[in-house]
Amino acid sequence: MSNPGENDCLLGTESNANPITITDSPVTDPGSVVKSIEGTNAAILGQRKLDSKASGALKKSSRYRSRSLSASSTDSYSSASYSSSDEDDVSPREKTQKNYSGFSDFCVKNIEQCVFGRREIEIAEQEMPGIMALRKRAVEDKPLKNAKIVGCTHINAQTAVLIETLVELGAQVRWCACNIFSTQNEVAAALAGAGYPIFAWRGETEEDFWWCIDRCINAENWQSNMILDDGGDATHLMLKKYPAMFKMIKGIVEESVTGVHRLYQLSKAQKLTVPAMNVNDSVTKTKFDNLYSCRESIIDSLKRSTDVMFGGKQVVLCGYGEVGKGCCQALKGLGCVVYITEIDPICALQACMDGYRVVKLNEIIRYVDIVVTATGNKNVVTREHMDKMKNGCVVCNMGHSNTEIDVNSLRTPDLTWEKVRSQVDHIIWPDGKRIILLAEGRLVNLSCSSLPSFVVSITAATQALALIELFNAPHGRYKSDVYLLPKKMDEYVASLHLPTFDAHLTELSDDQAKYMGLNKAGPFKPNYYRY
Repeated sequence: MSNPGENDCLLGTESNANPITITDSPVTDPGSVVKSIEGTNAAILGQRKLDSKASGALKKSSRYRSRSLSASSTDSYSSASYSSSDEDDVSPREKTQKNYSGFSDFCVKNIEQCVFGRREIEIAEQEMPGIMALRKRAVEDKPLKNAKIVGCTHINAQTAVLIETLVELGAQVRWCACNIFSTQNEVAAALAGAGYPIFAWRGETEEDFWWCIDRCINAENWQSNMILDDGGDATHLMLKKYPAMFKMIKGIVEESVTGVHRLYQLSKAQKLTVPAMNVNDSVTKTKFDNLYSCRESIIDSLKRSTDVMFGGKQVVLCGYGEVGKGCCQALKGLGCVVYITEIDPICALQACMDGYRVVKLNEIIRYVDIVVTATGNKNVVTREHMDKMKNGCVVCNMGHSNTEIDVNSLRTPDLTWEKVRSQVDHIIWPDGKRIILLAEGRLVNLSCSSLPSFVVSITAATQALALIELFNAPHGRYKSDVYLLPKKMDEYVASLHLPTFDAHLTELSDDQAKYMGLNKAGPFKPNYYRY
């Protein structure tokens, strides 16, 4: 598929799918969503809504104040990586949009942003050599021909490169977001403009979130046979609401701690009826995306959203897994005094050996300037903790799940929420104390900044290979269980990225290979090797 030109970024086939609306009642169980067949009438592409009203995203009450953005705060939040505009307060679900070819099977913020989004994708391609090399090598073989993939991931320029690679390799896709704040609106517009069914925009409500996933799964003349998930939400909804569809799935690829945990729970309960690939714990995901990506993006997120000075700040980081390790390296490197909380004695010992103090959160919470969660667990930071925090403490989450910080406990009549800038809220106590909450407790690096494309290339190549492996596996190779990516594939993903660094691998001699009991072409480490 050729990249669109500057004035012709919109390609695709005609689709006459009827818009679907959802009841206005809050969605607490995605399996109970009620579909309505009523269509909606809105402006066609290019028309402007003349009398738009303020959205309900920030419901103003006596306990919620909103500040106008200063020039400086606007400037500091003007990066193209998340430049998604809020100028149009009309919900995308209330619009009828089409691309230049008449394709309308999508729901994005503003299709007119497609040209800018295409530029973002082209920039990402330059920094994603591995996935581009995989696309070039496998394009003739079409290893994903007849694959119909439901994708539920963060939708950004890097994901767009993965999506277009999967399509080049023969797949059909329908895609939605796994996080309500991480979508780049202009990239979603570019994908919709290119004819891909995309249902995502930045700032979705909880109801919008489940509606978008439902639109990806339940479409006319569409039966998916693969799922690429980040967090397990698409898997959960399909299993609960469309069990017959779920039985037709050939495989699931999951890339987050939270989603993998859900898969193992399903497997243990014998409710997992299809094979699943745990790419989160593959070496090329855990050791690269989790560590190196978070090491760079935690600083970027905090700087862009708060302009904080790191030197001398006291920081407590909850969780010393690969994400925690990366964050700690970056924060320590800029002069922070870093404390660690851990439940695992092995990770705690690693933290001690790396020079960090391991403490209980209650012991240190009164004194720290920044709190970062990276556990994948729930209620790690509670209202009790936040009541004890010092004035001006910054609170954010680097784990996938939005349950690590108990944000709901802050939505009480005695506290005032004050929106400072995009993804930054002051929570004000009756005595005037305030804490700074970033991205409402959701993934801060994808909500407040962007990710290094090169590292995401490693993860994207891993996901693509996992999809190819599960889709083409002969019957019986994989049972209804959760599997790790084969070691040989991990090594292949790494090899795709080495040319960027002009790195040259040493080759074993026959005698050396025999001595080590290895094949000269790999794999070079046993499955239990931990790197």
